[in-house]
Amino acid sequence: MSRLIVFLALLGVSSFTNVTHLPVERSSLPVGNDSLIMEKAHDEIWRRFVDKHNVVIDFADTNGHFDRPTADEFRQNKPNALGWWTPTENGSMFNGLYLDGICQRWIHRNQQADRNKAKKLVEGLLLLASVGDTPGFIGRGVATDGKTPPSMGSNDQTSPWFYGLWRYVHTGLAEPAERRQIIAKMEEVANVLLAADWKIPTTTYAPARYRNSFATFNWEGAPRMLFILKAMHQLTGDVKWDTLYRAAAYETGGEPRRSRLQICAEGMMFDVPKQFRWTGISSTVDVRALWEMESDPAMRKAYEQGLNASARSAAKDILRWHQFDNQDTKTFLHDWRRLNQWWVPQRSEQDALDVSAKQLTELVNLSPRRNQELGFVREPLWMAWIVTLAPDAKLMKQYRDEMLGAISHFQYDTLYYSQFFPVETVWFRLQKTSPVLR
Repeated sequence: MSRLIVFLALLGVSSFTNVTHLPVERSSLPVGNDSLIMEKAHDEIWRRFVDKHNVVIDFADTNGHFDRPTADEFRQNKPNALGWWTPTENGSMFNGLYLDGICQRWIHRNQQADRNKAKKLVEGLLLLASVGDTPGFIGRGVATDGKTPPSMGSNDQTSPWFYGLWRYVHTGLAEPAERRQIIAKMEEVANVLLAADWKIPTTTYAPARYRNSFATFNWEGAPRMLFILKAMHQLTGDVKWDTLYRAAAYETGGEPRRSRLQICAEGMMFDVPKQFRWTGISSTVDVRALWEMESDPAMRKAYEQGLNASARSAAKDILRWHQFDNQDTKTFLHDWRRLNQWWVPQRSEQDALDVSAKQLTELVNLSPRRNQELGFVREPLWMAWIVTLAPDAKLMKQYRDEMLGAISHFQYDTLYYSQFFPVETVWFRLQKTSPVLR
């Protein structure tokens, strides 16, 4: 059972079903100030959501305060072994993905301040690869001691870790010595994953030795494995990685039986139908990277098809921004420790998922503001990001007004969740296709 299946518990909340698009007023800033509003979002991320370890946290109050778990809590697998529902749940995922926006920002503006911020995010990623007590482990965040992570990572955390570092190096931001350090660490982790048949290592205090895998024939596995292999060949020049990449691309499996390349060409589809598809970006950015790196015409065409198909699928959910009321005053639960009342010892990955699912069911009721932000802020922005990754510029043109509408609608200093950070990559990627925005 994956994180995506656990999130199906959220689908029972009536406020997220049968979405209608209500005429909600935009922010007080005048239409036409998309750049100014994007900068407000950028400033808010760096004011409140990048912690002292240079790791992007999940949520904080309007002053940037959040309660960081202690080392003992993580070692006891509280609130659960996955570290879900805490402010330190997604550090490796968010740092890696946010680097896409900061790199796009640097490409467009070429300012040293942006290069420095990209470097900070990379430092955070390297820290998360140094914590834990098993080779190849990528942490989600760290406890109050600055070094103890939640006991279990995942492919959703490890894949963006690779992507962010690759994007940073590929963009040309890394200095020579830094570049060598990054590539060496990436190769070290990739070799551990390869030796473990692509299973994701956990810590010694986790209830299971591994937490899911890249070796699945679906959207959450195929693009991510192929990207890691292709990136390692590009960065190291070692033919081993190219041989593995080409074999993996045409290997078939799953039901129905398909090659990994076919899965990439079909685009974003999940084994279990789901309403909130934000985690699909972790594979979509990998397909985009594959498309950028690949020189074989047939393979590049497959990646292009997958990116365009994903964009068409994602586009319909950009409209969700219309549902978010900036004047909403619903309760947001900052005290995640209240979820410990549903904690029980966990002796397997399934135990951890079961505890997390029970806690989520309660969290939906305890924190209705959370539900609003994730459904109507995060989802439309992350789906807009997927649209901007499509090689078909007509798709971006078709949905540009809705994407800019979303960016200009939210009042970022009132949001509790950091998951509006795709605003930057959406804006700058749109800038590439239209030098002057509204």
